[in-house]
Amino acid sequence: MESLSLSFHDHTLIITVNRPDKLNALNKTVIEKLGAAVNDVYNNAEIKSAVITGSGTKAFVAGADISEFAALDAKGGKAMAEKGQMQVFNKIEHCPKPVIAAVNGFALGGGCELAMACHFRIASDNAKFGQPEVNLGLIPGYGGTQRLTQLIGKGRAMELLMTGNMIDAAAALQYGLVNYVVPQEELMNKTLSVAGLINTKAPLAIAGCIKAANAVFDESTNGYETEINIFGELFDTADAKEGAAAFLEKRPPVFKGL
Repeated sequence: MESLSLSFHDHTLIITVNRPDKLNALNKTVIEKLGAAVNDVYNNAEIKSAVITGSGTKAFVAGADISEFAALDAKGGKAMAEKGQMQVFNKIEHCPKPVIAAVNGFALGGGCELAMACHFRIASDNAKFGQPEVNLGLIPGYGGTQRLTQLIGKGRAMELLMTGNMIDAAAALQYGLVNYVVPQEELMNKTLSVAGLINTKAPLAIAGCIKAANAVFDESTNGYETEINIFGELFDTADAKEGAAAFLEKRPPVFKGL
C-alpha cells in the first residue's frame, strides 16, 4: 500500500497520508513523499490548490513514527527536524498556492504541526489536536512551538506544549486553530468547496496574499512594505487588467495567472 496517495478534483490536488494501520504516522518515507508532492504543487501549472488529509476516519496524522526515534542521537534528531522543516513544512507554509488541511481525527505531534503548516484548517467534529512531545522527553521539531504560538497565542500555546494535553474540535475552533468544524462525512466536500472558490480567483493575487500575510511573522521583513510592493507589482499583470475590465463590464473575470 502506498504510504501517500494523490488524487485530483478539478484543479485541486488531494494529498492523503495513507498509513491507516499506523494512524497515518509520519515516517521518513512519508516525509520524502510529502516533499515531492509539495514540489509538484509548486511546479505543476494545472494545480491551483492542494488539500492535505489522512486516510480513514480516525486520524489525520497521529504523530511521528516513534519506532524511528530509538536510534537517534542529538545529531540525528537535529537532522530529522531540519529535513522535515526545510523540505516539507516550511515549503507548505510558503507555497504560492493555497494548501488546506482537512483534519479528520487525531492531529497530534507532527500531525498537528503538518496541519498548522497549511494555510488554514478545516476539521471534522471528531478531530483532536495536541503537541504531546513532552511525554517523550522532547519538544516539537517541525515548527510546532512557533506556529501554535502564532495561531492561538502564547498563553494557550504554552499550556498545550507543557501539559501535552489534547483539545477537541470545538476548542480548536474557539482558539482560532481551525476555520470550520463540520461532520466527518461533510469534511472533504466542505474543504473542496472552499478550495474551489479560491481557485476562481487570480492566482498571482492569491500568491501575493500568502506572501504578504506570512511576512507578519518574518522579523527580517517589513510586512507593510511587502504589501505595498506586491500591490504595485500586480498592476502590471494581465489578471489585474482583466479583473478591472470584468468588474466594469459586469461579467465574471477569467484569470490566467499572467
